[in-house]
Amino acid sequence: MAGFQTKTFIKHDDYMTPSCAWEAIDEYIPKDKIIWEAFYGDGKSKEYIEKLGCKEVIHERIDFFENDYGEIIISNPPFSLKKEIFTRLKELNKPFIIICPSSMINTQYMRKLFSDSKDPIQIIIPRKRIQFIKMVNGVNINEKSHCNFDCFYYCWKMNLERDIIWLN
Repeated sequence: MAGFQTKTFIKHDDYMTPSCAWEAIDEYIPKDKIIWEAFYGDGKSKEYIEKLGCKEVIHERIDFFENDYGEIIISNPPFSLKKEIFTRLKELNKPFIIICPSSMINTQYMRKLFSDSKDPIQIIIPRKRIQFIKMVNGVNINEKSHCNFDCFYYCWKMNLERDIIWLN
């Protein structure tokens, strides 16, 4: 690890969801429910989810921690707040599909939040890495970069046919 410079790494949450990430789980998204896409990002997720035939998608620049909309939450949240977000999701007590890093399943807070729940966390595993659209200061910088981390779709109260689903 000699020479590794942590000062050059800038941590930020501006990774936008490409339409293919929602298309990949189309069959698992209930079309007859009001969906709250709770984290605005670049604002395109509403369009992507509506194209899948969903009844209604609420997607506005509002504070997730102070609001409660829809019948189901489907989103790609800021990863730096994932512990607080999953705590809030559990409090809201409504079904969700949330994209987050795969390593999160090993955390103590996920164990504490969901291990004793009568509704277990279910996971949809993408066929390959989701290539998020990386934005810096509102500018897409994805030209040559590729996503270097794996994500799952974490699902709760979705009544999937299996607890772990591998996408083809």
